[in-house]
Amino acid sequence: MAEPQTTVTPRATDYSQWYLDVIAQAELADYSPVKGCMVFRPHGFAIWDHMRTDLDRRFKETGHVNAYFPMLIPVSFLSKEAEHVEGFAKECAVVTHHRLRMAAGGGVEPDPASKLEEPLVIRPTSETIIWHMYGQWIQSWRDLPILINQWANIVRWEMKTRPFLRTAEFLWQEGHTAHATSAEAVEETTRMLDVYEAFARDMLAMPVVKGVKSASERFAGAVDTYCIEALMQNGWALQAGTSHFLGQNFAKAFDVTFQTTAGDREHVWATSWGVSTRMIGAVIMTHSDDTGLVLPPAVAPIQVVVTPIWKTDAEKDVVLAHAEKVRAALYPHFRVKVDARDTMKPGAKYFEWERKGVPLRLEIGPRDVAGDSVFAALRTGGKKFGIPAGDVVVGVTEALAAIQRSLYEAAVARRDATMRTPSDYTAFKADIERGGFVSVPWTDDAANEATIKEETKATIRCYPLTGQDDAQGKLCFYSGRPATHIALFARAF
Repeated sequence: MAEPQTTVTPRATDYSQWYLDVIAQAELADYSPVKGCMVFRPHGFAIWDHMRTDLDRRFKETGHVNAYFPMLIPVSFLSKEAEHVEGFAKECAVVTHHRLRMAAGGGVEPDPASKLEEPLVIRPTSETIIWHMYGQWIQSWRDLPILINQWANIVRWEMKTRPFLRTAEFLWQEGHTAHATSAEAVEETTRMLDVYEAFARDMLAMPVVKGVKSASERFAGAVDTYCIEALMQNGWALQAGTSHFLGQNFAKAFDVTFQTTAGDREHVWATSWGVSTRMIGAVIMTHSDDTGLVLPPAVAPIQVVVTPIWKTDAEKDVVLAHAEKVRAALYPHFRVKVDARDTMKPGAKYFEWERKGVPLRLEIGPRDVAGDSVFAALRTGGKKFGIPAGDVVVGVTEALAAIQRSLYEAAVARRDATMRTPSDYTAFKADIERGGFVSVPWTDDAANEATIKEETKATIRCYPLTGQDDAQGKLCFYSGRPATHIALFARAF
């Protein structure tokens, strides 16, 4: 029987189409009737479920609790923080009526009598509604800190969308904390950045660069925005998560003050931080290949698929019994599935599970039953190998750990191989075209930053938190003035 042919566009031919093909063939998502929105299929949502479970554990281990705030926000709330509303005004979806009526020509239409006195915005982010509530909850230093996280959906009316990376509606978590001092808030901001870095490394096998955004890339309403930046296989960067030091901006906008231990009244200090379902897109573009999806075992919905192989009914009964024994041994420790379908040949099954990114496949035929073993194949390639059935838990544990480790090491190697340090703007432009991170001494200048973006489509991804001392005594690669930072540029999604 001929091996099934791939239906995924090669990365080198059309990276954007490759990305869409991987999502479709792995059955991660589908397009919805509403332009710019997407449907999470079960296999895709399961990845988010595993991400969410791990992140939620990390948040609670650092003292945070979950709450939920309304998705409908009065328009007047967004007007209270000028920089914030300017940053989101063009992306807001607005609710103006609260019911429909039958239209004269058939169908339905908004009932004019139900027009709201004040329009409501579907949350583009929740700072405003949360700080309104914090103003009612915070009275004195005894009420601080407040460490709340929310799992929610967000609507930002994007004109150009791409599944997982940029959609009109997406899922995320947003942490919002309130503190008595600036130092405590800054400490919280960097602590959560470290949480995101560890999550990306340990769960997603994705190396990231921690840094702080330039003023032009900063979150609307923040004093400083910290971020983790990842590099995708095409050499473009992806902002994988952000943590914002908000200073007292929102506390002043919503008049949130507290009584200090000395009896004075001061405005509260704030942070917010979040990651979203774009992390799924990051995983796809960091690890997948021209066959299809490749998933780190830590977030794979199915970590091990057992594929029984038989030719006769007699063989079928024996092989399925052996497969069930293996499944029972693995089930308490791993997410495992037995593919006992008799409507597909083994090669077609293998191809399906490879496209869906299952890290480890265990094949069981009559010979394996006779030898009381299984035959293992890694999604990341290499020779197949046998595992004694009695050692299957240990063997699978070692195999999955090896896959997780190899994916991370390969991603680190790709990133480091494309980290370039050009000496002038001509070399810079050539390096941007080649792809990858470009590290340069830089003099903070918004006008120059905008010019470079217009000419090269590259942006300052961040000022890395490590290595900034290297800027001392150096001249900006673009302006020739004394450098203020080491800046990391790249084209980005």
